[in-house]
Amino acid sequence: MLYMKRNLLTIFLLIAVGLTACGQKRKVQNKPYIDLRPLHFGISVGLNLHDAWFENVGPQVLEDGTTRHIACEVDTWNPGFSIGVLGDMRLSEHFNLRISPTMHFGSRRLRFTDYDDLNEAGLPEESTQDLKSAYISVPVDMKFSAKRFNNYRPYVVAGFSPMVNLAGKDQEYVQLKRFDAMINVGMGCDFYLPFFKLIPEVKFCYGLTNVLDTSHADELTDANKRVFATSVDRCNTSMFLFTLYFE
Repeated sequence: MLYMKRNLLTIFLLIAVGLTACGQKRKVQNKPYIDLRPLHFGISVGLNLHDAWFENVGPQVLEDGTTRHIACEVDTWNPGFSIGVLGDMRLSEHFNLRISPTMHFGSRRLRFTDYDDLNEAGLPEESTQDLKSAYISVPVDMKFSAKRFNNYRPYVVAGFSPMVNLAGKDQEYVQLKRFDAMINVGMGCDFYLPFFKLIPEVKFCYGLTNVLDTSHADELTDANKRVFATSVDRCNTSMFLFTLYFE
């Protein structure tokens, strides 16, 4: 009896799967041969969120013998925007190599908490810095796409992205180095419209190197800011991207 019940359950599951598959009717395909091109190009626009992780040094002993304990962290994510171009090379039915030079404009607000400087309420004093950035990135990604059905085709993507920060130096507490490198992972879906292909994509980018400019403290003209600059000794960046590609 148990064996028969298992067989009946299996049959019902197969029927349900078959009915579901039949329910997805084929439609007229837009741009049916666009994916067969060896090379195609496009443009991209999107939104980004810059983040960073700081490693604090803890209490510092200053030249006059006093101790200062200042901690730094990212206080607020400020949305930025991205714009770029896309080059896509077809490697096989499911794999594509993509290069997408992009400019990312954004900022992070840093909060410095000084535990040795208390206000009237007995709470640590806080200072903030708006850390702006303007990156040029050249992501090289491998795109793996599922089989196309009607006018959509989901995919996953992963790759590597060298970055150049074009933001100039200033007299703020923290300064980042000019160069960075990130690994990228993401997902998206190709939507085949009558005249072009629209591709929404989300991507997570993780920095691989320490981008904190440790020599920046020596360049500060305000000596009171140096203790803030030396309160951290490492910074790794990250980004969340939502991008629309038009091919």
